[in-house]
Amino acid sequence: MQTRKLGSHGPAVSAIGLGCMGMSEFYGPSDDATSIAVIHGALERGVTLFDTADMYGVGRNEELVGKALADRRDRAVIATKFGFVRGSDGARLGVSGRPDHVRSACDASLRRLKIDTIDLYYQHRVDPEVPIEDTVGAMAELVRQGKVRYLGLSEAAPATIRRAHAVHPISALQTEYSLWSREPEAELLGLCKELGIAFVAYSPLGRGFLTGAIAATDDLDATDFRRGQPRFTGDNLDHNRALVAKLAERAKLRSCTTAQLSLASLLARAPHITQIPGTRQLERLDENIAAAAIQLTPDDLAAIDAIAPVGAAAGGRYPAERMALING
Repeated sequence: MQTRKLGSHGPAVSAIGLGCMGMSEFYGPSDDATSIAVIHGALERGVTLFDTADMYGVGRNEELVGKALADRRDRAVIATKFGFVRGSDGARLGVSGRPDHVRSACDASLRRLKIDTIDLYYQHRVDPEVPIEDTVGAMAELVRQGKVRYLGLSEAAPATIRRAHAVHPISALQTEYSLWSREPEAELLGLCKELGIAFVAYSPLGRGFLTGAIAATDDLDATDFRRGQPRFTGDNLDHNRALVAKLAERAKLRSCTTAQLSLASLLARAPHITQIPGTRQLERLDENIAAAAIQLTPDDLAAIDAIAPVGAAAGGRYPAERMALING
């Protein structure tokens, strides 16, 4: 497994980490025992970066990750996030970057994870009502207290990142990035390189669509949140299936899967890119990890760029109300 650093001062982590969100919510039914087996399998295969958040499963995902890593804590870099506020019934109650919420959210995450220190603590979404200096100032205090090692932001705008970084070094920016969400290439990747910030790509397989396994909305479980996402419905779905079919043709030329081609193409863009594809299956885990060994040529990348340029996907990343919190 390749390793890449989390920013100028952060630890080295596996180039391909594990996103754990789907083990507790959003992608239909899951089984904790199977999910724990996948987390253990990831560690055995050289994966060291594990990503969760307090809002996934309303805290249940942190509990799951903490349980899975309890007896092997020294081998894992645990990243979690705060910012989305949810009721005990799962209701979405907005976002908060208030310093008091930063402190209480961190303490709650530490309890659920059953650890003394969070390795990487992200603000999940920027709160438009709270100056980023106030939020990151509270996060920096957590570092001084020993509750957090490194700080991160998620889906933050370039100007916000600069302001945050001036308060305390930001080690990682987590933003959606894949062959159907290439917007970070315009400015964010360059900014992260300039400031010494790692770029952590979430949903690098387009929420599973870039694997080629989703042919119709009805392929998804009735409780799967993707049923309501613009790229998975109607004419958008048909357009995006054609895009994936072209990527599949290119993948065959490299004797790899479409998923592996997609992951390898991101790693080839810059050495400060890490990604956290999620899975609940050991077979898919092995497939994803193998992508780190694929060395794409300039011709490969040029062909991929021609198939999936910026803006190639039909439909928005999220419904309009959720896009309002992107690039905050």
